[in-house]
Amino acid sequence: MASNHYNNLTPAKPLDKATLNKMVFRSLNLQASFNYERMQAAGWLYCILPGLEKIHGDNKEDLKLSMEHNLEFFNTHPFLVTFVMGIILSLEQQKADIDTIRAVRVAAMGPLGGIGDAIFWFTLVPITAGITSNMAINGSLAGPIMFLLIFNIVQFACRFFLMYWSYNLGTKAIDILTANAKEFTRAASMLGVFIVGALTSNYGGTTVATVIENGDSPIVIQSILDGVLPKLIPLALTLGLFFLMKKKNWKPVTCIALLLVIGLVGAFFGIFA
Repeated sequence: MASNHYNNLTPAKPLDKATLNKMVFRSLNLQASFNYERMQAAGWLYCILPGLEKIHGDNKEDLKLSMEHNLEFFNTHPFLVTFVMGIILSLEQQKADIDTIRAVRVAAMGPLGGIGDAIFWFTLVPITAGITSNMAINGSLAGPIMFLLIFNIVQFACRFFLMYWSYNLGTKAIDILTANAKEFTRAASMLGVFIVGALTSNYGGTTVATVIENGDSPIVIQSILDGVLPKLIPLALTLGLFFLMKKKNWKPVTCIALLLVIGLVGAFFGIFA
């Protein structure tokens, strides 16, 4: 049976900046060895191994124990993983007992999934893509370049900041995170939904081309729809897709296929402009 504590209980020296930076860059490989049994465990161990080697380098048995329990199930948001790394490395440095490190690792990795999705996929990506895609549509090569620059600058800034912040705070970082995690996630998600709605209004370009002959005053269906509510067709499509995914459990790929069929059929019969 594996020991619950390390053999050498003397706290190790604080990790230097070079080692912390090295682990930040290694965090890019978190999901390089993803599997369905332990999820990101192998990538997680690879990410923090330089720190563990510095902390337990004088005792091979302790290093073996540390590597063993850090190969257990692990799964968190890949862009925020350095938050967990900093906390765990702080505990490893203090030679905390292994059960405590396990419990903290699980407690830290859990809330980051929702928070990370709210920050990156529901907020950062829609805002950045909405601005830069319009540049690309207008023929500017700067569009895709700006998207990659903005996205990667933000994610690298988060990785480095969270590594140093959580490493210095230790387990206190978890209390700060969980205290307002629910409110923060909800606020970020609402902002993301707001941005998606604004993008739909600004860039939704689906219009009806149907015109009813009426002597010298043909009836333009799109003009009537615009009189009711501008961008009514894009809004209807967006709400329809929301209904299918929320109520009917449709997958995004299925919705994309549906839009493709609607677009092809509408264009073939001259329904859409």
